[in-house]
Amino acid sequence: MNTLTYKSTRGGEQELPASLAIVKGIAEDGGLFVPTEIPKLSKSLHELCPMEYQDLAYEIMQGFFSDFTEEELRACIRSAYNHQFDTPQIAPIVEKSGVCFLELFHGPTLAFKDMALSILPYLLKTAAKKQNIQKKIAILTATSGDTGKAALQGFADVEDTKIIVFFPQDGVSEVQKRQMTTQEGNNTHVIGIRGNFDDAQNGVKEIFADEEFGKCLYDEGYILSSANSINIGRLIPQVVYYFYAYFQMAAQGTVTIGEQINVAVPTGNFGNILAGYYAKQMGLPIGKLICASNDNKVLYDFFDTGIYDKQRDFILTISPSMDILISSNLERLIYSIAGENGEKTKEYMEALKTSGKYEITQEMKERLASFYGGYATQEETLEDIRNVFEKDQYLMDTHTAVAYGVYQAYVRASGDKTKTVITSTASPYKFTAPVMKALDAQYEQFDDFELMRKMEALSHIGIPKSIQDIEKRPILHQDICEKQEMKKKVSEVLGV
Repeated sequence: MNTLTYKSTRGGEQELPASLAIVKGIAEDGGLFVPTEIPKLSKSLHELCPMEYQDLAYEIMQGFFSDFTEEELRACIRSAYNHQFDTPQIAPIVEKSGVCFLELFHGPTLAFKDMALSILPYLLKTAAKKQNIQKKIAILTATSGDTGKAALQGFADVEDTKIIVFFPQDGVSEVQKRQMTTQEGNNTHVIGIRGNFDDAQNGVKEIFADEEFGKCLYDEGYILSSANSINIGRLIPQVVYYFYAYFQMAAQGTVTIGEQINVAVPTGNFGNILAGYYAKQMGLPIGKLICASNDNKVLYDFFDTGIYDKQRDFILTISPSMDILISSNLERLIYSIAGENGEKTKEYMEALKTSGKYEITQEMKERLASFYGGYATQEETLEDIRNVFEKDQYLMDTHTAVAYGVYQAYVRASGDKTKTVITSTASPYKFTAPVMKALDAQYEQFDDFELMRKMEALSHIGIPKSIQDIEKRPILHQDICEKQEMKKKVSEVLGV
């Protein structure tokens, strides 16, 4: 097998093995690592169809991580996808209301981030060993709610690592906040910032781009890496579940092998839907990639006009993991549709940083034909949660409901009746207040934790073990800082 390498979207570093790209997380020029090519499947769809999740994960990931031995990669997969998921399928398909929901929330933190962050610590540890890196790895991550807990869970007490998570203090649900601030582990650090997710994400990127600070950390025995989906080791494992969804649909008789499907994805930082795009490029028969936004509809406007403009009000919504105005992973798509032109991609990203916007060419816009952008308002999202529950007794969280609403709008606008997968990205138990209020206004009088018990009684779905009595757990992380103080906090945590 040929060894696939990685390069920066901004034209800098080239020909890096997967292990080094994973350890570095982000390129030295500020770009993101992308594979030099999308690997082809080593087996046919018919051969892949009956595989368990673990074997399928190996078949999909081996081409991307070609400098890992089979033994190394399979060991990472076995360690990640095991009893910590509460269903044997890891990511089951549930057909309701005429669509297939791919439930990606059966891991330990009840969100789709578990699908990749369960394996990233093992990939990173293996990659560091392959690169003969003797230093400690400092994982630096910004979260809009779900990545933080999943990363903390994955890296807690992992030898020779420290993980620092920044989150918007007033921009996550109470359950999300409690999941992070009660996290155990001697190497875990959680810091709220007075600002929004974009502030946290920009702060993290600035720290990565600070060469002097990076050298200082290196001299003190640390190298920086990331658990965000800017890390290719976090993004590639997400490709697997699109194939797994398709094969479950085939096994259930919903589609025949070779038949095309559409996917609808609630989208914030663009990593999840980008993984679907990679799956399509690998040969999975996906027609439309339906990009669903909430009221922070910067991606909808981009697909509609070809202009990416972050200069707008930041809206705190009931789907906080999508409250993002700078979708970092879109840079990888921009690089692709720009003909893999690093200079052009760099110009767009610099324009975004300096003027807050950029506009792609007509030729690039034509290359976005696989995508459909839509958005759902908070009122529409609440209505869809209520309607689907009343019709099918199926309870969607506030992010899944955005994708469901945008999918319905797409069908009305296009008449396209292609079988569709909606990626269900979080358990409704993570967003009890808006979900329960969507069902009945009487629930407004109760707090998030009381509502868990009421949700259990109403839905007949047990409260997941990982959050039972979460309100009684001691708060272990109480640090809060201004957004300008993030580098100072990193220094304090690492003792530099």
